[in-house]
Amino acid sequence: MESGISSPEPPQSDPLEAFPQRRLEPGDIAVLVLYFLFVLAVGLWSTVRTKRDTVKGYFLAGGDMVWWPVGASLFASNVGSGHFVGLAGSGAAVGISVAAYEFSGLFSVLMLAWVFLPIYIAGQVSTMPEYLRKRFGGNRIPITLAVLYLFIYIFTKISVDMYAGAIFIQQSLNLDLYLAITGLLAITAVYTIAGGLAAVIYTDAVQTLIMLVGALTLMGYSFAAVGGMEGLKEKYFLALASNRTENSSCGLPREDAFHIFRDPVNSDLPWPGILLGMSIPSLWYWCTDQVIVQRSLAAKNLSHAKGGSLMAAYLKVLPLFMMVFPGMISRVLFPDQVACADPEICKKVCSNPSGCSDIAYPKLVLELLPTGLRGLMMAVMVAALMSSLTSIFNSASSIFTMDLWNHIRPQASEKELMIVGRVFVLLLVLVSILWIPVVQASQGGQLFIYIQSISSYLQPPVAVVFIMGCFWKRTNEKGAFSGLIVGLAIGLIRLVLDFIYVQPLCDQTDERPAVVKDVHYLYLSIILSVVTLLTVSIVSWFTEPPSKELVSRLTWFTRHDPVARKEPPLPSTLPRNGTLEGSGTSIQLETVQENMPRTHSCDVTPKQSKVVKAILWLCGMAGKDKEEPTSKGEPALASLEEKPFVKTLLDINLIICISCAVFLWGYFA
Repeated sequence: MESGISSPEPPQSDPLEAFPQRRLEPGDIAVLVLYFLFVLAVGLWSTVRTKRDTVKGYFLAGGDMVWWPVGASLFASNVGSGHFVGLAGSGAAVGISVAAYEFSGLFSVLMLAWVFLPIYIAGQVSTMPEYLRKRFGGNRIPITLAVLYLFIYIFTKISVDMYAGAIFIQQSLNLDLYLAITGLLAITAVYTIAGGLAAVIYTDAVQTLIMLVGALTLMGYSFAAVGGMEGLKEKYFLALASNRTENSSCGLPREDAFHIFRDPVNSDLPWPGILLGMSIPSLWYWCTDQVIVQRSLAAKNLSHAKGGSLMAAYLKVLPLFMMVFPGMISRVLFPDQVACADPEICKKVCSNPSGCSDIAYPKLVLELLPTGLRGLMMAVMVAALMSSLTSIFNSASSIFTMDLWNHIRPQASEKELMIVGRVFVLLLVLVSILWIPVVQASQGGQLFIYIQSISSYLQPPVAVVFIMGCFWKRTNEKGAFSGLIVGLAIGLIRLVLDFIYVQPLCDQTDERPAVVKDVHYLYLSIILSVVTLLTVSIVSWFTEPPSKELVSRLTWFTRHDPVARKEPPLPSTLPRNGTLEGSGTSIQLETVQENMPRTHSCDVTPKQSKVVKAILWLCGMAGKDKEEPTSKGEPALASLEEKPFVKTLLDINLIICISCAVFLWGYFA
């Protein structure tokens, strides 16, 4: 560019005029509508099929699920539209370093099946709070976790998912961001009512298949457009926005863009943080988060659960190639928009002055794919988002209603619990919408990095408490609670500081305090883990040891203990596969919903209006007045035994999978 004409140029080179954005065509919209009708039909069919007992509709085949739908469902639960937007956006902004999260998850999902699941099966638990209640006794830890889970759902799941879906809608239909979010929530409400909550696990498997086909097709188009991997390596470093200010470092690609292991002091993801700080939140997510664990517990037996984890682990290799590399290619193909460095221009392009890297994936979908396939990919993205939103809304309202509201008002009626649950969802949506501007501005416009930083502040203390409970018999309730509170207090302080001292834009001076500016969130994850570990160990050691009942069959070393006690008459008289997905206290919820109508069945006239019947059916309460046989309390996974041949085959596969992962780490490190 000639220096004499460079100064008047930027105002005229509006990327929106230079690169008019493609919109969805009638053919795409037709495919979109057909896809939604298909998903709604599957949801409605599964609702009708589970009409007799819709509360456990999602896990209809809970004790019968074979390995491949379990694996597909684990992958689909993890990879939503936020993943596509966030991973591709970070790839466009900083290169392949974010793939470390995927490779780390690969090891964690294998640990779930080989290490943690045998403990949960031996302890005959179906939810994570139930495990903590059995292992430590008391209610302090489950209630603290219930509050924490609501925080995590709002900060890293609901608002992020809504924002990611809104970016897709905004880019494809040219709508205002908040108008797109409102539309998204309206569609989600319809989707939920029409059977989203009762959709069986196979819907996830179908969705995964379509998602993989669509994403791999887009990957092919992307690499063809850039000239393969060699073309990407050559052109990525030249992908600069034409409106970038001369002699500024803003908008420049990182020199280490094609390396995962980076400088331990000055990089975006320091390598010690990747090895140590990343693994603890990853363990929390894959081994102790209710939504993920419940899917593994729905397997036919331990071997099928292991097979599902292996499938999910192999699939976790793909995001680097399906999302991160295409995000980098999007920067090469559309540098003025995806790599924009001027806050004013960025605001025009994507309504976010921090940067537009998060539009990288939607840009590829809209610009590269042919009509029809483009509509299908948009449908998959938005449907994946809505599926996860309904699940999270359901989980969050159940946790609030049953863990917190029921604790405050133990005598609350069924009607009150239903109303509170639904009002709380509305409150949750409102708070999440108000939080979206923070999501938008955080971490330089990189959605995935925002998610991981919040996770690093809140999840390590919980993960350490689970790890200590599972692997050290001496851990008691006082130690676990003390460690949890100390760790969370430090994490929350850093979280608040992050929002007070926002990361400055590239061309601004960084005047944040050293504790925020110089202590990377992955290093803070290590600090939180160590502090929690020390607190739990010291307090547990100097207080009374837990009773034998709190340890037997509830740790790794005692999982083979003989069953010395009959389970007390807890709400777990229902089958484990009858839990509501993601609900911390789903068993209690089912008990309330099933038992209360039965209690009053003598006093209430069975005749009901059609409107009431319709509402009860949609809420999963239909037919609860009928006499039903008491459920047999058989857990979905009752035994740790496996066939020797199958066990050997799975162990060999485990070694192959880990070897592949180590090779990938080494190759890209």
